[in-house]
Amino acid sequence: MESIGIPTRVQTAFRMSEVAEPYIRRRAVRHLEKGRVVIFAAGTGNPFFTTDTAAALRCAEINAEVVLKATNVDGVYDDDPRRNPNARLHDTLTYHEVTSKDLSVMDMTAITLCQENNIPVVVFNLTKPGNISKAIKGERVGTLIGGTWNSTVAMT
Repeated sequence: MESIGIPTRVQTAFRMSEVAEPYIRRRAVRHLEKGRVVIFAAGTGNPFFTTDTAAALRCAEINAEVVLKATNVDGVYDDDPRRNPNARLHDTLTYHEVTSKDLSVMDMTAITLCQENNIPVVVFNLTKPGNISKAIKGERVGTLIGGTWNSTVAMT
């Protein structure tokens, strides 16, 4: 990102001073206020918490508008598309649909944290050119959980 002129900071719960600064909520918010992109790396620093939960937690802590979950499939399907060629891609889902259908999008702690904090989740394919840009701009890409496509989900 920095190579194309986007000011960026990486923060991590683990001490890695050579590659990232420590995660401090106030510092992260300040970077965002200055127009920088903040990348949260290495989870929460606590055992038993996935990186999905870390993403949901950090989003809640900084009052982010959306979680962008980049993955290796086009979004959330009703079945595994690698095993079932007839699997159907969902355009939108509610948090309740994710939990009640036990869709393996994110762990239940992460999806519940997003639901409790009204944070929509966009699940999209990281490997398709242009998808990251679409997700950041709030354009339709992948599956939207907990929101509607006609509302603004782009990060500001």
